[in-house]
Amino acid sequence: MQLSHSPALLLRLSLAAALVHGQYILESSSFGHGDRISPNRFGIPHWHVSGDGQTPPQLLSDKIVLTPPYPGNRRGAVWAETSVAQSEWTADLEFRATGGDRGGGNLQIWYTKEGRPRAETPSIYTTGAFDGLALVVDMYGGKGGSIRGFMNDGTTDYKSHHAVDSLAFGHCDFSYRNLGRPSHIQIKQLAESFEVSVDGRQCFSSGKIKMPAGYYFGISAASADTPDSFEVYKFVTSTAPGVTRELPRRDPPPQQPPPASNPGSPNNDQGSRHTSSDAQFAVQFTDLQNRLEKLAQSLDNVFREVQQLASKSESRHQDLSHKAMSNEQLSAMDKRIQSIESTLQGYSGQFSNIQSSLKDSHSTLNEGLTQHMTHIISTKTPKMSSFIIVVIVFQMLLAGSYVLYKRRRANGPKKYL
Repeated sequence: MQLSHSPALLLRLSLAAALVHGQYILESSSFGHGDRISPNRFGIPHWHVSGDGQTPPQLLSDKIVLTPPYPGNRRGAVWAETSVAQSEWTADLEFRATGGDRGGGNLQIWYTKEGRPRAETPSIYTTGAFDGLALVVDMYGGKGGSIRGFMNDGTTDYKSHHAVDSLAFGHCDFSYRNLGRPSHIQIKQLAESFEVSVDGRQCFSSGKIKMPAGYYFGISAASADTPDSFEVYKFVTSTAPGVTRELPRRDPPPQQPPPASNPGSPNNDQGSRHTSSDAQFAVQFTDLQNRLEKLAQSLDNVFREVQQLASKSESRHQDLSHKAMSNEQLSAMDKRIQSIESTLQGYSGQFSNIQSSLKDSHSTLNEGLTQHMTHIISTKTPKMSSFIIVVIVFQMLLAGSYVLYKRRRANGPKKYL
């Protein structure tokens, strides 16, 4: 029942978002917002994937692994093959970084004029003189991570610069490693401001930065000897709220020369008014048509997701039904439990009899043993008078022996020297 209401709810939300905000996704500069990143796991539409070494970036259904967990010293990058034609835009990146306690590496978000450079997997420390913007996510500062912004007009060679870190125009602390969830970075270029946000909070902004249109987006990552694995889930570029996408150029139809009329005739004013109103109506109609196309695409994605959820729930229901017990098995188990309970109830009386017998035997043994020991002590031990007589006789024998010894010694022969 909930699944039947979900498409209607999502339809209203999509319609409200499309009509109120007027914000569109730039498909040629985005990936990961649909069902899967790569349709065939060999490439991303409208993007160029590159890497170095023998471990190129790994394309999965829901993410791209720019640098693997092992081995270290690896680089990977993705570069858009189409430039951004709008001057106001919003870019959202979702990524995750995992590694050991002392792992290292960096992630760069590029917005440059030349697009994919010769070194397709650059970092901020190895790139040359680029023209554009670079956001760097790394462990700079030793505070658990940071994000910094760099700009260049093509005159500064970052690779040969003696202090690249001093060229940053904005930064903030950003703990991004081993969070167990994707992190979110948003770059917003509006007419009056430039803003960078991380995980829903503002990192830094400036009203003096205005990036021009016609530049290319790119994402690159590099790992150290003890590597950090950088995984990118999605990168979505969209127009700013209230800015519609560019309309295709069409050749105007041939116009017939207007009939001659007097300059002061009111027909001239009415014709110009009709022409302007028709042009406005055509623009509005084209914009509405584009919005309806986008809405239809959103509905297709919604219905596709609903079908996937329905198939998953059906498969889960089948698995549970296979694993669950049948009614016959449950009734047999109930009968066995009842028989065990009845058997135990039959033995309960015998257990109580055994317990009472053990108590009686214990009390009988305690009483009989005490009486028997008392009788033995009273009958078998010698009396005190007999003991006194024995002592006296023993002393008399000792005294007689001593007297006899003295007499023999006195009557014996004397030896004189």
